[in-house]
Amino acid sequence: MSSNWVKLALAFMALGATAFAYWHFSGSASFEKLLDGATLRTTVEAAGGWGPVLVVGLMTIAVVVSPIPSAPIALTAGAAYGHLWGTVYVLLGAELGALIAFGIARLLGYGLVRTWFGSRLDVGLLGSQNILMTTVFLTRLMPFVSFDIVSYAAGLTSLTLWRFGLATFAGIVPASFLLAHFGGEIASADASRIMMAVFALGAVTALPFLIQAVRKKYADRGNRQNLARDCGADGVSDRKSRPE
Repeated sequence: MSSNWVKLALAFMALGATAFAYWHFSGSASFEKLLDGATLRTTVEAAGGWGPVLVVGLMTIAVVVSPIPSAPIALTAGAAYGHLWGTVYVLLGAELGALIAFGIARLLGYGLVRTWFGSRLDVGLLGSQNILMTTVFLTRLMPFVSFDIVSYAAGLTSLTLWRFGLATFAGIVPASFLLAHFGGEIASADASRIMMAVFALGAVTALPFLIQAVRKKYADRGNRQNLARDCGADGVSDRKSRPE
């Protein structure tokens, strides 16, 4: 059996084990309590000095094991440790989880994908490191795009690890800060500040679409200018070619 098929078998075994573990524990009362905001905050604060390690570990697991939601953990980090350190712990956990998910996909799936598609992976958009890096960065700014799936999918492309890590880190800074900030404001029970946090989170969600609209606008303007320049050059050429 080739190494690629062995990796595929290992990937399915790991996926099956993860799905079984989640199915087995998700229905338990302790698991549901752990994902409850108040219980999670109490658990983190009771951990004392190990609380930040617990937050980072839970964030990492939530990214690697896709069905586990990460938002309650990020909110808890902000409520327990404030805006600054809550953001730091969320960033560390999310980045570490993304790198692990990327590594799993690269180790177990990239060789098989390369065998199936060959050199087509290096052609067009999939072959451009800059485009792949930009895509990862923009998807990180969109809360409704699965963080986990993007991490695994990126590992199946030719995107280098350092580019993926940098794009992920840069893209998750705004959302990590806002979630931690939102958690802190919920803990303070200040309605006006909570509304400001919600508005800021909505602004970050709309940011990728704004960037895309601006880029399209300038691209269209450039195309029109090039077209006008070409038409002008053709007109001058026609006049020069006519006999006096």
